[in-house]
Amino acid sequence: TDSFEIGQTITVSDMFKDGDSVDVSGTSKGKGYQGAIKRHGQKIGPMTHGSKYHRGVGSMGANTDPGKVFKGKKMPGHMGSERVTVQNLTVVKVDGERNLLLIKGAIPGPKGGLLEIRESVKA
Repeated sequence: TDSFEIGQTITVSDMFKDGDSVDVSGTSKGKGYQGAIKRHGQKIGPMTHGSKYHRGVGSMGANTDPGKVFKGKKMPGHMGSERVTVQNLTVVKVDGERNLLLIKGAIPGPKGGLLEIRESVKA
């Protein structure tokens, strides 16, 4: 940061080069309100033989002794729209003319979303 001045325009070629390892942070795609099956990958209940439980959460707790639902119980709720960091992605190509950075791997968030790209912490 000492080599940069306030108000200076920075391009991707100033920061990264081909083959660098980077960490990419962004806001994941929002899924809205989702049930326990989609949100946490729980199994579905029996579909036949008189069962009336198909996609519900199931048992909440043990018995009368705890008498409560413990914190952290995987339940339905809002899914997505949270900060996600993907580590150790590789910079494939840096295009300084068009100010493009080509990264190999999964990038969090929707197309056109804002990302924070920095040098990899663990590489």
